[in-house]
Amino acid sequence: MTATTDGSAGAPEPWAPSAMETATTLPAGPAAPRDGGVREAAERAVRRSVEHLLARQDAEGWWKGDLETNVTMDAEDLLLRQFLGITDETVTRAAARHIRGQQREDGTWATFYGGPGELSATIEAYVALRLAGDRPDEPHMARAAAWIRARGGIAASRVFTRIWLALFGWWKWDDLPELPPELIYLPPWFPLNIYDFGQWARQTIVPLTIVSAKRPVRPAPFALEELHTDPRRPNPPRPLAPATTWDGLFQRLDKALHAYRRVAPRPLRGAAMNAAARWIIERQENDGCWGGIQPPAVYSLIALRLVGYDLNHPVMRAGLESLDRFAVWRDDGSRMVEACQSPVWDTCLATIALADAGLRPDHPALVKAADWMIGEQIVRPGDWAVRRPGLTPGGWAFEFHNDTYPDIDDTAEVILALRRVRHPDPERLDAAVERGARWTLGMQSRDGGWAAFDADNTSTLPNRLPFCDFGEVVDPPSADVTAHVVEMLAYEGKAHHPRTRRGIEWLLAEQEANGSWFGRWGVNHVYGTGSVVPALTAAGLPHSHPAVRRAVAWLESVQNDDGGWGEDLRSYREEKWIGRGASTASQTAWALMALLAAGERDSAAVERGILWLARTQREDGSWDEPHFTGTGFPWDFSINYHLYRQVFPLTALGRYVNGEPSFGHLGKEG
Repeated sequence: MTATTDGSAGAPEPWAPSAMETATTLPAGPAAPRDGGVREAAERAVRRSVEHLLARQDAEGWWKGDLETNVTMDAEDLLLRQFLGITDETVTRAAARHIRGQQREDGTWATFYGGPGELSATIEAYVALRLAGDRPDEPHMARAAAWIRARGGIAASRVFTRIWLALFGWWKWDDLPELPPELIYLPPWFPLNIYDFGQWARQTIVPLTIVSAKRPVRPAPFALEELHTDPRRPNPPRPLAPATTWDGLFQRLDKALHAYRRVAPRPLRGAAMNAAARWIIERQENDGCWGGIQPPAVYSLIALRLVGYDLNHPVMRAGLESLDRFAVWRDDGSRMVEACQSPVWDTCLATIALADAGLRPDHPALVKAADWMIGEQIVRPGDWAVRRPGLTPGGWAFEFHNDTYPDIDDTAEVILALRRVRHPDPERLDAAVERGARWTLGMQSRDGGWAAFDADNTSTLPNRLPFCDFGEVVDPPSADVTAHVVEMLAYEGKAHHPRTRRGIEWLLAEQEANGSWFGRWGVNHVYGTGSVVPALTAAGLPHSHPAVRRAVAWLESVQNDDGGWGEDLRSYREEKWIGRGASTASQTAWALMALLAAGERDSAAVERGILWLARTQREDGSWDEPHFTGTGFPWDFSINYHLYRQVFPLTALGRYVNGEPSFGHLGKEG
């Protein structure tokens, strides 16, 4: 028995076209035979996985897995509530339970599964537990505090952590980089204007200019002297870098901005804060959030409160309610805050997986998913229009509500998903796809690649600001996004379009010496390579092309002894980790997708990878994957997409059973 799209039990679904007919009659049992039978194992795994994924579809047509990051989300949620005076005992207790459960034996908190302790995350988690009532002399707290002091204390933490502490007087505002609200007035052509920053940084920086100008301090409920190496000198002076270096130049610029603060004309500063507040409010989404992500939401709420918005104001009330919807309540009574929610991304990937696994293209689940995705298309301009003012809207965002910031990656994958569905209203689907493809073509950067949210967001200056010491703050083109766009354009029959060819040239130039591609939004070279090879072959490059052969050789060289693939997040920092790590379902699938696209279906590497997926599948058709294989910022902010472990293995297994998807026959050149 399969499940209906609303998750209830139903009659067996006739979901198997010719390539999958045998799979519907396979008996239940172990996912992988020990004596070979690769195809049989793959078919059995496909059938079980399809049933599992169908049962997880929402009645409205979408899929969404949990988006797990790290405990700073939960800690900052408690700090926000403390700052606004809206603490809730039930929420505090549940958040503290989750935070305690993530602590490592050495007393620290990591930012990804199996990762090392991270200073700023440990400080924020420690403070959150103090807010929840944990005493500093309790063993788990004492271990954390000792580790923090040994790593330099609060003074060595990132700027964003020290901003949170400054809100309660645990750190001096004078000892933080200055961020003047007058920044809002810089025109788009001027260096370091707000549109030089990536969308995630832009939405965070604008409200923080208000916070930086106001410098609020709420009464601290306790002291934090135990987190300083020397409480008498919490911020030991550090020498400036040489003035001839970028670091030295921007350090001196920051000193100048501190001096400007003392003489800034009050009317100008007040007008700038009001302009920033208007900018924030104009970008609040229908669900109350900002950009569909947590950081801009919490800082926007603080900023608006500081300029006089009451907590009962509709803007504030909607913003707070939106953050509550980011909370995942566990069966053990703990509460985890998602940094973001990924329904559009999860839905298009699930649709592709089910279609490639053999679900018939007019299956009700796929039609319902297509209907929902079409309804999510964004047809009004957003911040991207600053760089592309004449471009007609038509993209998709990642989240439920984020009309200001559609992204190119989602748009490409949604189009690939929609083209796999036989919709009862084909003209409606075609119109949505054509709008999306036209918008995507127009978002190509000058160098030939595609970024996630903006075109030509490539200035190197924002990353050098003293304020920007955490993750990427610009959005240059990446291999994975560019590859998904090229693959989509090939599917649309535009493999020979001049923009597509420029994208292919960009990808070929970006190949690493070892044959892989860097992964910006997934971990890491396995993701980049798993994205690029299918795109290149879809666009017409032969399996014999040197770039494809180098990629195949690299993937084969990093396959684990157990048959799977894995790559640790430390590969973003240390070359020895590139292509190395414990085997995971999603990364094994990415490698297989590349190898299958390269014509390696009958290779030993593919057969071993397929058997690894079949062998590690759970009885319910799912896979376990505690490892983080997604990124927000490479290394600095890591993500465990809980649906990756389901959709990508099914895609790889389906393509092994049914062959590669067809390209170039649905769209039109031009």
